[in-house]
Amino acid sequence: MKSVHNEPALRRELGLRDLTFFAITCIVGVRWIPMAAHAGPGTVTLWLLAAVFFVAPLAVCVGALSAKYPGSGGLYYWTRDAFGPFHGFLCFWIYWLGLAFWFPTAALFYVSVAAYSLGPNYAHFADDRLIVILVSLAAIWVALGTNLVGVKIGKWTENAGGIATAVIAVLFAIVAALVWSKRGSATPLNIVPKWSWDTLNLGAATIAYAMTGLELAALMGAEIKDPERTLPRAGWIASFFATTFYAGMTIALLIVIEPSRIDDRYGLAQGGTSAAALLGTPWLPALIAVVVLLSGIGQFGGIGSSVSRLPFAVGVDKLLPAAFGKIHPRWHTPHVSIIALGIVASFLLTIFQLGDTLRAAYDTLVSLMVIAGFLPYIYIFGSAWKAGKRFSAASGWVITVLALIASVVPTDQVTRVWLYESKLALATAAMIVSAWLLYRRSEAFREHVSHLP
Repeated sequence: MKSVHNEPALRRELGLRDLTFFAITCIVGVRWIPMAAHAGPGTVTLWLLAAVFFVAPLAVCVGALSAKYPGSGGLYYWTRDAFGPFHGFLCFWIYWLGLAFWFPTAALFYVSVAAYSLGPNYAHFADDRLIVILVSLAAIWVALGTNLVGVKIGKWTENAGGIATAVIAVLFAIVAALVWSKRGSATPLNIVPKWSWDTLNLGAATIAYAMTGLELAALMGAEIKDPERTLPRAGWIASFFATTFYAGMTIALLIVIEPSRIDDRYGLAQGGTSAAALLGTPWLPALIAVVVLLSGIGQFGGIGSSVSRLPFAVGVDKLLPAAFGKIHPRWHTPHVSIIALGIVASFLLTIFQLGDTLRAAYDTLVSLMVIAGFLPYIYIFGSAWKAGKRFSAASGWVITVLALIASVVPTDQVTRVWLYESKLALATAAMIVSAWLLYRRSEAFREHVSHLP
């Protein structure tokens, strides 16, 4: 196997500021705020618990593993060297597919909330399947396209997304303060959660998943200036920001609007509309729509750019076609990997609309995203365990197992449970079997090449 030091040269373009914004766009997603707020103020405590028992351990593990493997490819190399070549490939494949599932769910959310925020004349577009799919596809390819031509250009997409996320936080803090001063809080802010299966489900599957993403920044190791120092510093700053953002935004939204009125997809728009009516600021919902879209495009760019480094690293090891291990001669990016991710995400966005409502398709994709997103953490924390970070690894493992259990339970919006569970079972099995088939094929090819005269 080749080491990370034998990769084709990528340009080191990311300093501390760029990497911090990059990590923020990878971790923070405004889509999780309405889900948390809908469950009530007790979720503020869940955000803090997730930070202590998942985010902090993940930061410790990623920091240690990144110092050991400073190149591109991150978790693939961590798992490959800790557990063997096939496990490295399986971890890469499932993680990569998990992010491919993430793209359509995020696109559906951001486009829907933007349409709803623009007012009654446009709100119906949020439930128009064709329009939502077409605009979602456009958003995905715009974000990936900026990163296709190079990190030097693409990083400004992530910077814009990180700034937009900060603007959302400041905007809602101001709005919540004005609403509080004018009529008080719409929700009694008792942050002690009511413990139940629903609370555990929300905390493990939704809130813990919302806090993932720091390992994505590590995938950019070969493009970070002084990665041994820059990555840990950016990671801790971004993790602190994420915890503060999620807890603060949940409180702000609950001050503006009561939990029972909050829709999982349109909650931010509903809060903006309610605040605009109370404060006499009719421009507020449109502003929210713009910054939410910018935040989303920043996420598409950051996650798309970083996760494309995985098939690039695997291609260098000749476990994928040789094209995946090459960089573009002009742009110095793994262009084949980026394009492949866009194609798979576009396919998933389209195919999972078949046979159910737009909302049920969204819920199915979210569950698959969580399953595929958390399975690789078994390997990530296992690699950290072998690297000596045992307390952090154990804490991360517990949250990972709880999240996987919670992810297979259907929501109330799923009307055909058999179809929902069948899609989850078949898709999960397909991820594992396809990884095995691809790995065996690559092994056979490499053995054939080694015997050529």
